[in-house]
Amino acid sequence: MGSERAVLAGGCFWGMQDLIRRQDGVLATRVGYTGGDVPDATYRNHGTHAEGIEIVFDPARTSYRRILEFFFQIHDPTTPNRQGNDRGLSYRSAIFYVDDDQRQVAEATIADVNASGLWPGEVVTEVAPVGPFWEAEPEHQDYLERRPDGYTCHFVRPNWVLPARAPATQDTGA
Repeated sequence: MGSERAVLAGGCFWGMQDLIRRQDGVLATRVGYTGGDVPDATYRNHGTHAEGIEIVFDPARTSYRRILEFFFQIHDPTTPNRQGNDRGLSYRSAIFYVDDDQRQVAEATIADVNASGLWPGEVVTEVAPVGPFWEAEPEHQDYLERRPDGYTCHFVRPNWVLPARAPATQDTGA
């Protein structure tokens, strides 16, 4: 069937890339800038872009839903424009969907996260159509592989399992 693409932002892109790349079915990742207003964004000039990650995955081995579940496990989606010590618009939580199916999965996953009580507040993750993705400079790619003691504010939360909400029952009028 080939591969699919996901674009996410959840704080500093180094930690996101380091954890997501290890997931079964993830074929490739790259970090960059997305969701903002500056063409040809760079680290020094990225305007309102978020630090993001582009993920290429094999849908026969993992699902978009599973990627989003892991995304919500490794970052705090309830803090606007912040992850750990990183603050500002660049560090917001966002899902940039590539088609309507991804949008629907994103919205359903967010509803499940909110209903689960796994986080102490409501999800503030932005859901928006994907736009240009400006690849970050080489020194930002694979950063934590090259510098294993480098900074990260992302981690796998043990025993964090997102239950799916029960489907809504239809009123038959009987």
